Amino acid sequence: MISVALAQQLKQDGLQWIPAKNDFFAIPDRGLDDVIFVLSDMTVILARVHGQPAVTFHGSVEWALDHILIAEVVWLPTESQLRRELERRLAGASQPLLSLTSTRDGYRCQIQLNRQTLAFESFGAAETYGLALHHVLTSR
Repeated sequence: MISVALAQQLKQDGLQWIPAKNDFFAIPDRGLDDVIFVLSDMTVILARVHGQPAVTFHGSVEWALDHILIAEVVWLPTESQLRRELERRLAGASQPLLSLTSTRDGYRCQIQLNRQTLAFESFGAAETYGLALHHVLTSR
């Protein structure tokens, strides 16, 4: 999963989110910075029942935050969502190139953009794709 900071940067760069089931998102600057949310049909909570770890299912959740506007949250795209977005944006390029390889310290993503081969490296595959997408979004 990409960092919230990179997700916020991608949002600022113009990456559009059409929310779908199983998408991850964060609510920054609300005291929930360490909480990752997922769009789901059902609320599932990890809890302890009689001292044992359990998964509990709830039909509805009643808490102080009953809704939040999409504009106030930040999408945390998965590795496959980031790869698809990169592929879509590189599709019109002559000799499109997109590759991901593992390195000793993480991953390297190479792309071909404007007749240049560019490389991006990070600790995780999703974060590496995110860095490449950030470059693509800001270079056009």
